[in-house]
Amino acid sequence: MNQQFIYTSLTRISDLAEIEFNVEKLDRDQWETGDYVVSKILDPGSNTLNLELTTGRMRGVIGGESIVGALGERFATLEATGTWREVKADLKMNVLTGAGLMGKLTSKSVFIPNMMEVDYTGHVSRGGNKLTMNDFVETVDPMAFNTPVILFVGTSMSAGKTTSARIVTNLFKAAGYNVVGAKLTGAGRYKDILAIKDVGANAVMDFVDVGLPSSICPADIYKTKLDQLLSKIEHQNADVAIIEIGASPLEPYNGDLAINELREHIKCTILSASDPYAVYGLMKAFKIIPDIVTGITSNTLAGVNMVEKLCNVQALNLIDSSTTEELKKVLSTKTGFSLSEKRNVYG
Repeated sequence: MNQQFIYTSLTRISDLAEIEFNVEKLDRDQWETGDYVVSKILDPGSNTLNLELTTGRMRGVIGGESIVGALGERFATLEATGTWREVKADLKMNVLTGAGLMGKLTSKSVFIPNMMEVDYTGHVSRGGNKLTMNDFVETVDPMAFNTPVILFVGTSMSAGKTTSARIVTNLFKAAGYNVVGAKLTGAGRYKDILAIKDVGANAVMDFVDVGLPSSICPADIYKTKLDQLLSKIEHQNADVAIIEIGASPLEPYNGDLAINELREHIKCTILSASDPYAVYGLMKAFKIIPDIVTGITSNTLAGVNMVEKLCNVQALNLIDSSTTEELKKVLSTKTGFSLSEKRNVYG
């Protein structure tokens, strides 16, 4: 590996760490979403900020180091927004996620630390051509999607979707099922699908695997990428797919398109919510009726009671082990899969 650079997790689908490349400065009108770029750290920001490596491990940084990441966009309700499209003539930008998503910060919450500032050095290139995430996407034969889906959605980021998905994945694996985990929308990070892998998922994948640094892109482009990703999922021949929609389906990450594409295959919907009123708002705005509401809003009996009174849906705090049997019952009823005992698995 070339130790000259820090390879962030958006490069995990590439061979950049193993095979040499050139760094070539390109005019702004030649920049595009998904371009691999090298930038030098000007300001590391808070000492709590780390970069996510291709393994998913987090690494601390110091000023002056160079990062390989990808141009993209982020529009997070609770943390920060930014895009490469707003980079000015000085070519300074920010690391919008620890995965190496590069763009100019346009707003941020006062509750998060200052974000890492970098100076654009140039595009990654070979043979005079810039390299993009699309250049490293593995081809897959198109395949109609038919895998039963447990869908995880949220009223916002950090509402508890991944934690809930981990718990459900563990239940299906403990019962002997073949499970594939996937995140269809959001801003590129590796940690969420790795969390599913850590509890036994047979395979995990996300939109990065089909060449998107985040799922903010025109609908036609996202639809093409989604078809590729769903084909990759279907090729796993899994019993069940644990699928997360990052952020909220009402945010500009194309979550609405992803859900509509999956609707006929969704067996159970688990909604992680920040508060009961957010549950009500999402149900009305997006016509989703969850089978279970969990997350922050289920942390107390007051939240559980409010969800059930306001929205007429069941709320369970899934991280409380006393709810596990009820969770199994709901999952079994909705999917037809028995979770009460381990299946006999051969081969």
